[in-house]
Amino acid sequence: MKITGIATFMQRVDDRPRLLVRVDTDAGISGWGEAYNHGPDRALPPVIDYLLPQIVGLDPRRVEFIYHRLVQSCRFPPGALGLAAIAAIELALWDIAGKAAGLPVYMLLGGNVRDRVRVYCGIYTAPDPQDCLTRTLELHERYGFTAFKLSPFRKDLHNGRWGAVCEAAGAYFGKLREISPADFEFAFDAHAKIFEPYQAIQLGNALAPHDPLFFEEPIRPEHLPAWGRMRAQLHAPLATGECLYNRFEFLALLAAGGADIIQPDIGVVGGMCEMRRIAAIAEAHFVSIAPHNPMGPLATAANVHFAASQPSFKILEYRMAKHAVWAVDPYLPVDGHLELRPDRPGWGIEIDEAALLQDDYVHWERKLPLRPDGSTGYT
Repeated sequence: MKITGIATFMQRVDDRPRLLVRVDTDAGISGWGEAYNHGPDRALPPVIDYLLPQIVGLDPRRVEFIYHRLVQSCRFPPGALGLAAIAAIELALWDIAGKAAGLPVYMLLGGNVRDRVRVYCGIYTAPDPQDCLTRTLELHERYGFTAFKLSPFRKDLHNGRWGAVCEAAGAYFGKLREISPADFEFAFDAHAKIFEPYQAIQLGNALAPHDPLFFEEPIRPEHLPAWGRMRAQLHAPLATGECLYNRFEFLALLAAGGADIIQPDIGVVGGMCEMRRIAAIAEAHFVSIAPHNPMGPLATAANVHFAASQPSFKILEYRMAKHAVWAVDPYLPVDGHLELRPDRPGWGIEIDEAALLQDDYVHWERKLPLRPDGSTGYT
């Protein structure tokens, strides 16, 4: 079996652009991958076209070899766009390998260590406690969710006293805990909006008395020693990793004692091969893994297979997609979990290629906050 070509399709999931990648073979088997949208999103197809000559004619089942060929052919370590392109190709190769073997991908990864994959639902804002309760109860009733992720910010973090921001966050979570079912779990994602680590510690410790599932990425990831000092003073589980690119960065993070839970993104780190190496490093540090996955149905499918085969997996981020017309049969939560599909080879998801004939790109960009003095804050 040999790789003969690659096709790319610009689509969207709700209000976010998504690039789908199909790798074709001379055996008539094609595999699918979904690229992470770092932006600029329309820069990805040319990158993938550039990579094709390096892999055409190779056996697509040699996934590890092809991954290293693509990474090592770069003069410098590939960054966001390079790794997103490599990941989309690599994930499509796993899909081909599973289909060729007549097995779900997780069986090629050593088999499943669990029968289903627990997910949490990102609400991504911090609505009024009663409104939040209504939304979480609806999600629980329909899909069985018992875990959710919110923003911790109840006040403008750039305008006013920082202590008031922390007090409002603690009071909000306390009220939410008081009125919610006892088994509901809540994580809080600060989206790296805080610059000073001491402020992150204050905010995390304001949430801690009410038992957060985790406190996610309060500061930027670049200075890893700060994460070790921050974790040592926090009384809540600290989670991070969506902005890290490879096993070397995760090793440095964990060697610094900088996380209780890591959150690599399979589309950011280059795909399944690197994702598994990162997970092994985390397991050796007694750290669990909760993959970052604000993505579409195809990336979710890949994460299901990773999580099914990974002993130190904790929980998977899940985005309720309303508009993803190309996904015929996405994985949908049942009792707060995604069920495995042992009778379906590859990723176990069908792509409607007719729906891909029309470019469905939608522009999206982050909104950069401005502080009262006119300087920029982090998104």
